[in-house]
Amino acid sequence: MEYLIDGFIRAAQLLLRGNEEAYSTIWTTLKVSSLSIIFSLLLGLPSGFMLSYLNFPGKKQIRAVVDTLLALPTVVVGIFIYGFISKRGPLGEFNLLFTISGIVAAQTILILPIVISLTASAIEGLDNRLMLTLITLGAKGKQLVFSIIYEARYAIFTAAVTAYGRAISEVGISMMIGGNIKWHTRTITTAIALESGKGDFAMGIALGIILLSIALFVNCSLIMLRRKA
Repeated sequence: MEYLIDGFIRAAQLLLRGNEEAYSTIWTTLKVSSLSIIFSLLLGLPSGFMLSYLNFPGKKQIRAVVDTLLALPTVVVGIFIYGFISKRGPLGEFNLLFTISGIVAAQTILILPIVISLTASAIEGLDNRLMLTLITLGAKGKQLVFSIIYEARYAIFTAAVTAYGRAISEVGISMMIGGNIKWHTRTITTAIALESGKGDFAMGIALGIILLSIALFVNCSLIMLRRKA
């Protein structure tokens, strides 16, 4: 029990004293997760909309694949991406291995199915009369698409937060693709794994508390946004 209390104390000390290593780890985590969610939303929102709105051959099969990928293990994504971006891989010339860009690319692939699936479910859950009402009011093309997405905005926000939570708590990809390099690609989750492996459980708990605080802040921000709306 003492090391739990020590963990809370050290967490406060790391933040209040401006520990450079701790803040570097936090910044890397926020940077990687934020870029991943931005790219996943740019790709996932249109894909989710088309998957729910359009009818085309193989739609059910594609939806089944996307839903299956929701439980995609991070180490599986990590090993495949590693194979592609390593020196002997087809994308080795871009030197993405052990870089922030490499982690972002891998995490985007990891959380993209979450955005696509939950966005499609959100749009499918709208009132069937919404489409007819918008068309009757003269909505066409992009205006129609944005109107539908706006009506499903709360569910889409939830999808974004869910995807962000998966990205920020991920460790397998960050370890394999990023290499856990100090001052460069070390994230909070990889730092927790490192410190716990060294036997410094108090430091691991302190970093865990910081990670939990970030996740709590994101969720509270979503709740406040919904209340204001």
